[in-house]
Amino acid sequence: MARRGVEAERRDALVLAAIATIEEAGSLEVTVAAIARRANVSSALAHHYFGGKDDLMIAVMRHLLVVLRDAVLTRLRDAQGPTERLRAVLSGCLDADQFSREIVFAWLSFYLHARRSPEASRLLSIYFRRLDSNLVAALRPLCRDADAARTLARGIGAAVDGIWLRQALASDGGPNGADAVASIMRFVDGEIGR
Repeated sequence: MARRGVEAERRDALVLAAIATIEEAGSLEVTVAAIARRANVSSALAHHYFGGKDDLMIAVMRHLLVVLRDAVLTRLRDAQGPTERLRAVLSGCLDADQFSREIVFAWLSFYLHARRSPEASRLLSIYFRRLDSNLVAALRPLCRDADAARTLARGIGAAVDGIWLRQALASDGGPNGADAVASIMRFVDGEIGR
């Protein structure tokens, strides 16, 4: 395998190992050495690829954002009409890949990390803006005006975050994505009077 391929493979392994290690530890208080062990690479190699722990955590956050974006965009390509577009955004946010305990826990840990890391805060802001933009675009044709669409989008964003929180904290596995999407869609129907 070419050197670039090996490097990319090891970087990916470290990112995935970091997600699993964060969930196992229950916080971002993990070491690069523990992550490297899980990825079957040396700690020195992990530092070579990412510099330090913060850079590795930012790489994990970027990975999560790309996976989320791809999940939403894949569903939006086939969505026709505002209701299908809304369902596509929600299904992308709460699909099996996004709604796994490991991923949810990593996201929640990054919410806390964003309080002390300017780059993590910037990335979290990108996520919020992207989610709001997608939700408002889907809701605007369903609502009486743009302000109503933005207000409803904020409520839906809060519901998604709340569902993620319950998923992370549930001992029984928590809610599933399809049920969560259906619940939010019922809420939207009530809000827009359908």
